Amino acid sequence: MIVLRSALFAVLQTVLTVVFSVIALFTFPFSARTRYRIITLWNRIVVWLAEVICGIRYRVVGLENLPGTPAVVMAKHQSAWETIALPVLLPPMAIVIKRELLWVPFFGWGMAMLSPIAINRAEGRAALKQIVEQGRVRLAEGFGVMIFPEGTRMAPGEVGRYGIGGSWLASHVNALVVPVAHNAGEFWPKNSFLKRPGLITLSIGPAIDATGMKPDALNEQVKTWIETEMQQLQSYA
Repeated sequence: MIVLRSALFAVLQTVLTVVFSVIALFTFPFSARTRYRIITLWNRIVVWLAEVICGIRYRVVGLENLPGTPAVVMAKHQSAWETIALPVLLPPMAIVIKRELLWVPFFGWGMAMLSPIAINRAEGRAALKQIVEQGRVRLAEGFGVMIFPEGTRMAPGEVGRYGIGGSWLASHVNALVVPVAHNAGEFWPKNSFLKRPGLITLSIGPAIDATGMKPDALNEQVKTWIETEMQQLQSYA
């Protein structure tokens, strides 16, 4: 049944992606917030399909930790689930992504209309400058900025190197940082066709004021909170 359910989910997700990529192109004349509301209907439907077809439910703890102003969200990266769910479970955000994702047919079209911060990781210091410049604009426009500091999906129990981009942005614009942990990889594994039913726990940590902090120190504080929380979440899987 897991194979059949996963196959049905994959077909429906693919069809939705094609349909919404076309819809996304027609949102071009609208404001950024209107585009966001329309395009992220895809996210809401996919999260719902994952629940009703694959049995992947979720709960969110720590919502009271979300600040009332746009913040930099730094999240654990285990699965495709959080890239789909976080934009609709948290306030509107611009996502820091690899530039190559915009070249993906259909998916990239929709992503481009969400005004992401698309960087070339190989550019190093220039990429950090781009994150600060564009991140400052997004925050001023009322959007948060979301970044996965590990840069790539890590299997449950694994810890990747935390890139400095999110902390660099927050410390340079004196933003609040919201750390996020979850155990989505236990049910929607990295690079896996099969989806396993279960309850994802998404945990939102207390906001950290980056004012006056060095990027390295801020990054270490975020990593410590996320990875400590991850140890707790593993027991829920």
